[in-house]
Amino acid sequence: MLTELVSALRRTAERSEGRNLRGVHSRRHFRRLLARERARSDRSGDRFSLVAFAASNAATATTMRKRLARILRRRLRLTDEIGWLDDEKIGVVLPATPPRGAWHLADDVCSRLDADLRPHCSVYSYPSDPEQLDQSIPEERHASEPESHPHGDQRPTNALELLFMQRMPLWKRLMDVAGAAVGLIVLSPLFAAVAAAVKISSPGPVFFKQRRSGWGGQPFMMYKFRSMIVDAEGLKGELLAHNEQDGPAFKIECDPRVTKLGRFIRRTSIDELPQLWNVLRGEMTLVGPRPRPCDEQAGCSNWQRRRLDMTPGLTCIWQVSGRSNVTFNEWVRMDLEYVEGRSLWQDVKILAATLPAVISRRGAQ
Repeated sequence: MLTELVSALRRTAERSEGRNLRGVHSRRHFRRLLARERARSDRSGDRFSLVAFAASNAATATTMRKRLARILRRRLRLTDEIGWLDDEKIGVVLPATPPRGAWHLADDVCSRLDADLRPHCSVYSYPSDPEQLDQSIPEERHASEPESHPHGDQRPTNALELLFMQRMPLWKRLMDVAGAAVGLIVLSPLFAAVAAAVKISSPGPVFFKQRRSGWGGQPFMMYKFRSMIVDAEGLKGELLAHNEQDGPAFKIECDPRVTKLGRFIRRTSIDELPQLWNVLRGEMTLVGPRPRPCDEQAGCSNWQRRRLDMTPGLTCIWQVSGRSNVTFNEWVRMDLEYVEGRSLWQDVKILAATLPAVISRRGAQ
């Protein structure tokens, strides 16, 4: 009975969300279509674009959307899809279409509308250059407004990945702040003991800092207790031939750069505890895909970059399901499994399974 009620309410919400515009998919369904096109592009390598139309005048928004939907139904190909991108924007997915073609569509559609009804337009493209992910979404503009550009007739193109980036829900942020704050306070004696041991056991700083790829690929400085000798990063190139991890990741079981104390704190994952500070700062979360070094992340394929849709975490599915004893593709698939099914209950289960995995040292290196 409850399931039927929930389904009925969902169908009602879907119809309301569709705003009674014939041929325009609801927001939920359109997002699924967009995700499917992204997955298809990852497999085929074909580039596709998305045009977003937003009303420029609230007073004429309803009229504009009705006429826009009518024009688009006549203008688009059978392979194109129309739907609500969010509460204000109507989007059009254009398979096998570069940005120039998407802007041509936007110009053509706007030319068929009266001047007072012409919407603001923006174009998103996939796959995009990694540099685009480090930029904020440009301000939208009228499609008919020309813009000077050093490369001729090109206009600003947004990275489609920006639309898939998941903001952290309030319940997760509250859990992070509470967990990280309590952890830093309760574990402070351990922090002091490990810091002293690291300082005494080998020359160099107590903490190891490294730039990692965070939410949307934005770099941040991640902290760990130093478990290697001082110039370990400089020696990495000499050890690449001995890499035991497939893909762009780098791991070797008997890494000569690791100190004696470092082997212990790595096996017990104590070296990761300073990342509670990253969690408190909001750069990481307690549960989420583990952040990769920026150079390793740059070597990932497009489908593997989907793990950047979410804030990186201290622990995740792969760490409690084999940790280092998985291939890189399996590792990423487990990360994506979490990204697509994130929930409070999922986080609780992973956190509960993390401690046994650490104690058993299953797959740790």
